Amino acid sequence: MKVYGANKSNIIEAMKSGDVTIAVYGLGKMGLPLAAVFADCGARVIGADVSPEVVASINRGKCHVVGEPGLAGLVAKNTAAGRLSATSDMVDAAKQADVMVILVPTFLDADNNPDMSIVESVCKNIAQGLDKGDLVIQESTVPPRITHDVILPLLEGSGLSRGEFGVAHCPERTSSGRAIEDIRGAYPKVVGGVDEVSTQAAAAIYSVINSKGVISVTDATTAEAVKVFEGLYRDVNIALANELAVVCDEIGISAIETFDVANTQPYSHIHKPGCGVGGHCIPVYPYFITKTVKSDTRLLTLAREINDGMAGYTVDLVRRGLGEVGVELKDANVLVLGVTYRGDVKETRCSPALSIIDILKGECRGVFAYDPLFGDDVRQFGAEPRRVDDLEDIDAVVIAADYEEFREIEWGELRLRHRVLVDGRGVVDVEDVVGKGYKFMSIK
Repeated sequence: MKVYGANKSNIIEAMKSGDVTIAVYGLGKMGLPLAAVFADCGARVIGADVSPEVVASINRGKCHVVGEPGLAGLVAKNTAAGRLSATSDMVDAAKQADVMVILVPTFLDADNNPDMSIVESVCKNIAQGLDKGDLVIQESTVPPRITHDVILPLLEGSGLSRGEFGVAHCPERTSSGRAIEDIRGAYPKVVGGVDEVSTQAAAAIYSVINSKGVISVTDATTAEAVKVFEGLYRDVNIALANELAVVCDEIGISAIETFDVANTQPYSHIHKPGCGVGGHCIPVYPYFITKTVKSDTRLLTLAREINDGMAGYTVDLVRRGLGEVGVELKDANVLVLGVTYRGDVKETRCSPALSIIDILKGECRGVFAYDPLFGDDVRQFGAEPRRVDDLEDIDAVVIAADYEEFREIEWGELRLRHRVLVDGRGVVDVEDVVGKGYKFMSIK
């Protein structure tokens, strides 16, 4: 059923009865969960991906995305039911679909300029299969105005004009490790179209899968800005927390205690400080604004500089801790715990741990790493693998990711050459490790 121009109740009924076919472009950590949820709610879903291995895996009912509770079961269930399939033929997927959802990565180039090339490529493929009454939904995070200024003109390359098909931006608002929960309704879905008809159609579609409902905004550009600004708020607030944590270190007080008490006042929302900001979202989105507008964005630029600088500050803490036990950093072996940007999530994009390792490689004798999700593969990041039960020649340990496993380490049982511990993620019990003879340093 073509959804652009249809009324809400008819779209909802068609979705639930399988009379709407949705093509989801990009079957990665966010795309596959969305495709599986759409299928589980009744729609016929075609997943489109450039990887033949991914396509073959899904068509066998297998889930290639790890660490997402419930996803493997949804993939198996809905492929068996015939509601979910996959293809590498991007144009054919568009020809079969009534709704096309774009959920592919958006990157930065070497100069931190937004790189929309994958989104643009998908749009060109969709244009070749676009038909009257179709709705194209862009979920990938992009700089404001991309949907109106770039995506719409590419789709009009089909020979159709706006008004004959719909376009909306409906940003994904999901986190790795909880994608199904987020998609189904941890937060309302934001939708904004290039026209009111597009907005209404998109709102109807997402109302079927999101229990928290839908927030319809004025247009696609507003929806784009909502998603980007969510990330910018966090980046700037974390930068404030990091800068204040350094100040607290200088004046000899606990940043965490100070922040916690300050936040009992309803207008204070200071975030948690740490050794840096990683992932494919928060460190990237500031450039979607600073590199695309003429307005003064010095605050965003400064926040990036502060957060990127926390890796160097963490190494300075290692240097200070070693100095207090009479060891120079250049003579020390240092173990980094965690190479991912977040504990228990196998993602290293923009991970502060990798920056810490890079700095240490130029300043200390040996750099070692342990990550529960990578094992010996930490070598690819420039560190030698080392287990936490083999530390006799290790002089300092840096916690760079908040794995649950690290919270359970019995620090008194570890046999380090020098008991220097730098906690970059607020993982350990301070009184416990100090009581066990550690020279403890933290961003706290």
